[in-house]
Amino acid sequence: MHTSLLKTLGGIALTLGSAVAQADEITVTDVAGREVTVDAPVDRVILGEGRQIYLLGALQPEAPFAHVVGWREDFSQADPDNYARYAAKFPELKDIPTFGGFKDGTFDVEQAAALEPDVVLMNLEAKAATEDAAYDDKLAELGIPILYVDFREAPLEHTIPSMRLMGKLLGKQEAAEDFIDFAEAQMARVTDTIESAAPERPRVFVDRAGGYSEDCCMSFGPGNFGEYVELAGGTNIAKDIIPNTFGSLNPEQIIAANPQQVVVTGGNWDAYVPGGDWVGVGPGADMTTARAKLEALTERTAMTGIEAVENDDVHAIWHQFYNSPYYFVAVQRLAKWFHPALFADLDPGATMKELHDRFLPVDYEPGYWVSLKEH
Repeated sequence: MHTSLLKTLGGIALTLGSAVAQADEITVTDVAGREVTVDAPVDRVILGEGRQIYLLGALQPEAPFAHVVGWREDFSQADPDNYARYAAKFPELKDIPTFGGFKDGTFDVEQAAALEPDVVLMNLEAKAATEDAAYDDKLAELGIPILYVDFREAPLEHTIPSMRLMGKLLGKQEAAEDFIDFAEAQMARVTDTIESAAPERPRVFVDRAGGYSEDCCMSFGPGNFGEYVELAGGTNIAKDIIPNTFGSLNPEQIIAANPQQVVVTGGNWDAYVPGGDWVGVGPGADMTTARAKLEALTERTAMTGIEAVENDDVHAIWHQFYNSPYYFVAVQRLAKWFHPALFADLDPGATMKELHDRFLPVDYEPGYWVSLKEH
């Protein structure tokens, strides 16, 4: 009798829920150009990448995990420093079910369906693997739509549309527009100055995750940090060598290009490479240790005799600027390194603090960059 009553009540609730949701049905276009119809605002979301919380945190800082019913287990590994700060303030995140990745084939469709999500948010780089494994078809059969966002493959092109998309899904359009206005204004502080001053551009090598492995050196082609370099008034030495966003240079290519600035992206990657040579920048980072590890990277063969090392124009910056909506802070920091006189009044640290104070759920702590130029 009790079971029957629960089933009856559940059926009524589902019927009422459908009626309410039907009135709020919207069609949105994701960054893959797919039109998808969803009931908004959504109540139950699966994050195909845990670091999408960088965006959710900006849209609803008072309760960033309120609608998250499952997420990929990467935030705690790729950015343990910020994960710890979010977990201290929102301990409920530790109870959210975690998933494997779509790209490595460890995503569990049945587990996802059991959580009854209204939508699954996927990063664009996982689209091919998602379709190859037919995850999209399997979820569609269960009435669970996938929407693609992107802060990594083409952050300058896709971050703002991704923000607007997630704002619509969550009923947080005003918060999304406030963030976008801030991001665009902060970017303009660099791009307008570069355009008007037209300074001589230094040759720049971006050492992607330098020290993460013994191989040297991963870098960026014309996209992501490669594009940040150009916007900040530099010339990316890899832009005509690496055809896509991500790739590698060999030591001979780096030495031949003789970069005048070297920028290493780093983070706390003990979960992946315990005790590695990576430069552990991030919130609250130990600057003495980070600087020592950065200096050690200049001893590699690829750094032999290059101008940047001779002049201490070697810097490290938080790697996750490549995969978050905070890219404009990275562009400011690069611009100030490349053109210190031109950007003497620009304070990227103040921008990062304002970002946290106005939009994010956690407090700002310095440590996101370090330079051999600043002893």
